[in-house]
Amino acid sequence: MEQYVLDALERVTTRVDEPYVTIDVSPLTPVIGAEVSGVDLSTELSDKQLDEVKRAFLTHHVLVFRDQVLSQKDHKRFASHFGTLRAGQLADDGEDPVILEIKADKGSRFVAGEDWHTDGTADEEPALGSMLYITRIPEIGHGGDTLWASMHLAYELLSPAMRQFLDGLTAVHDGLIPWQGYTPPPEYVIPKSEHPVVVRHPETGRKLLYVNRGFTSHIVQLSRMESRALLDMLFNFVATEPILTCRVRWTPNTLVFWDNRCTQHHAVWDYYPHSRYGQRIAINGQRPRA
Repeated sequence: MEQYVLDALERVTTRVDEPYVTIDVSPLTPVIGAEVSGVDLSTELSDKQLDEVKRAFLTHHVLVFRDQVLSQKDHKRFASHFGTLRAGQLADDGEDPVILEIKADKGSRFVAGEDWHTDGTADEEPALGSMLYITRIPEIGHGGDTLWASMHLAYELLSPAMRQFLDGLTAVHDGLIPWQGYTPPPEYVIPKSEHPVVVRHPETGRKLLYVNRGFTSHIVQLSRMESRALLDMLFNFVATEPILTCRVRWTPNTLVFWDNRCTQHHAVWDYYPHSRYGQRIAINGQRPRA
């Protein structure tokens, strides 16, 4: 492994400053992801448990909670400890606007999250994070894994010259990009925002790469040709560099909570024509800052 890669890993490898007392945390990789046990999310957590979950969240960015039997009320209660719940635009009458169904079967033409992306970056204030609760996995007993990638490490693995170049740039994130080939409902308001290409995490202050294939259309300060070449390089880097990622294999009644501010994710659709079902809640965030 090249020295600059080892140096980058040294800068971003997760470290636990103090042991956990009320929960157990098992890292999936030294960079991103952890399984959390010893906690029942269907009950009201103690202040100490919540503090430790929040610390694990900032350390590992992706938390996996297995064997959780949750009602929608339980799901919303846990999510509300991290901020205001985000209401979706496209909820039908009678549906809970903060709960998005994530489902696919043999009639699906696509599934949510097939490409590497960060949720909702076209919004002026993208989500802080999301909690996806999968209750039904494909009938074959496996499939539909989700991968998450650390955008802290993605930034650190770039050369110093490239990091310096990107630091002053901004990019447009367009909510129409995910609809390519489809027509949005007439009532859907298409978001579009300009964000820095490199931002700092609002709680940890760590720098990270903030462009993604799912929403980023172009870099404002570059020509169309230059922007396309640079973005394609960055998108392909995230998609093809395994060291950035962790992989979560879903089992029934698993909830995953991820930090949308410093990760990208990719849902693998490898279970057609079988089905999968879950519900996702997102938490309001703030405008990304350089």
